[in-house]
Amino acid sequence: MFELIVAAVFAATLVLVVLRPQRASAHCDTMDGPTAKDGITALETGEIAHALKWIAPEGEAELREVFDRAREARAAGAAAQEVADRWFLENLVRIHRAGEGAGYTGLQPSGVPVDEKVAAADRSIEDGDLRALVGLVPAEKWDELERRFARVLERRDYDPTDVDAGRAYIEAYVSFFKYAEGHDHDHAHGHEHHAAHAHAAHAG
Repeated sequence: MFELIVAAVFAATLVLVVLRPQRASAHCDTMDGPTAKDGITALETGEIAHALKWIAPEGEAELREVFDRAREARAAGAAAQEVADRWFLENLVRIHRAGEGAGYTGLQPSGVPVDEKVAAADRSIEDGDLRALVGLVPAEKWDELERRFARVLERRDYDPTDVDAGRAYIEAYVSFFKYAEGHDHDHAHGHEHHAAHAHAAHAG
């Protein structure tokens, strides 16, 4: 009976997600995005640090509670695991967005398009160079883009169990992405602001 109830709840959640109008999505609020992927890694490994790096320190206690409950629920069977995983990822993205000072509009399904600049910025990090962004970022902004990209590369080889190091990387990562998208001001991102205070001694 429990699994039937869980399956029904999951089905209802899935319908809401499918029926939600699709849009060119923010990078962090899609199932294809790095936040959700790190959340899945955290659930599968039991190491919450993979997800905590996306969360400002003031949201950490809430995410830990959600994580513990989701991990416990996963043990109840496949249907329960689907619901628990979705619930955790929804909360991960919501708390992350709150740390940015941004509204939460739900976790978008796989395949929702993202801005071409965001996709190109992702490719730049994968490739280790900025060629994918050539022609997408104005020439007069290129020097600053290179500086922010260098900070990403400097910080990306961190210990995944080190939350402070992970947050330092995300600070650099988000700063780079925001600038690539066209936001000129540094530390406009709420998570960056909170993360900077959290690790001011060693702090993207």
